[in-house]
Amino acid sequence: MYPGAGVWARRVTVLGLCLLTACSAARSAAPSGDVVASPPVSAAVITATPKDGTQEVAAEDPVKVAVAQGKLVSVRLADDKGGVLTGKISPDGTSWAPDGKLQLATPYTLDTVAVDAAGLRAAQHSAFATLTPAHTFAAFFTPEDGSTVGVGMPVSLRFTRPIADRAAVEKGVTVTADPPVPVVGHWFGNQRLDLRPEKYWAAGTKVSLVLRLKDVQGAPGDYGTQEKDVHFTVGRSQISVVDLDAHTMSVRQDGRNIRTLRISGGSPDHSTYLGAMVISEKYEVTRMNSQTVGMGDEYDIKDVPHAMRLTSSGTFVHGNYWADRAIFGTANTSHGCIGLADDKGGAPDSPAGWFFDNSIIGDVVDVRGEDGDAVPPDNGLNGWNLSWSQWVHGSALAAR
Repeated sequence: MYPGAGVWARRVTVLGLCLLTACSAARSAAPSGDVVASPPVSAAVITATPKDGTQEVAAEDPVKVAVAQGKLVSVRLADDKGGVLTGKISPDGTSWAPDGKLQLATPYTLDTVAVDAAGLRAAQHSAFATLTPAHTFAAFFTPEDGSTVGVGMPVSLRFTRPIADRAAVEKGVTVTADPPVPVVGHWFGNQRLDLRPEKYWAAGTKVSLVLRLKDVQGAPGDYGTQEKDVHFTVGRSQISVVDLDAHTMSVRQDGRNIRTLRISGGSPDHSTYLGAMVISEKYEVTRMNSQTVGMGDEYDIKDVPHAMRLTSSGTFVHGNYWADRAIFGTANTSHGCIGLADDKGGAPDSPAGWFFDNSIIGDVVDVRGEDGDAVPPDNGLNGWNLSWSQWVHGSALAAR
């Protein structure tokens, strides 16, 4: 996930995960007069301290999980190295606390599952990072150590503090591949460094990330703390080409088209980004709320099935059960996402279920069409939309 601190992209497929995400097909796509019944939602309400996204948490600050209108089933507090901080659920099942203290300069993930009186489960994922003492910095990394990823997965580092001496820090980061291929870094601002080859990784490539940042000065008075090796494998090649004008997605594995799916992209008012986008997260079910992207109360769908993130701003390819199936392959009706036909609850044999099961983190979805804006290369893991010369120009070492 992340180097000595893995929060930026450490996500896993979590059944029943309800997160506030970005877009969905318009509700108006349902047949006129039809009313889609709201799915049953667990009454259990989970609260966690620290809140999701909190930084600079002191080691002595309390970590607490509580549930109202339900009981806790499981709580897992883990650091970026996979170490689990054990804890106990209270006898009445309504609260949890860890047995020990947090470590400094460490990112944590907190995963909680609760159940209400009717047996409906609620899940919550949150992440936070503990205080980095003054004069030190760390980096969150993706992909995860030991993972198998798609050919489009870059190595992405997020630093906990602004980096002034980018060349010194970049020199402490090495990415090698077997079979060998040149890998170059590119800075997006002063806290993010991505590294990739000129073209997509070859299927089967073994990739190693070596961090040697301990005592490297990233800014006046700020020194690195990490020495870590990360290894991951590139799986089969899968590049799916979306044609927004034809309303289709051709799924290609190892250069061979294995299936063509009918899709519905973004409407003229909310066009889908164009360009090569990398799947960065997968959720069997998630929540999509228009308020999270500044669209007011246009939609709030609590159980969007088979959702895979393409941009940080909220572009997904996902299942859609609420729209008339006639729109798939014929019309673009969403708020920017790529919709595939699905059933309520998510059907494995639906087009969306099939694509979800046949996709992994790092696969490429290449969106093409006459209308739409090019996806910004820093919006998600989408640096492939820069030419190689543009990419190399963003390296602090190449600029020397």
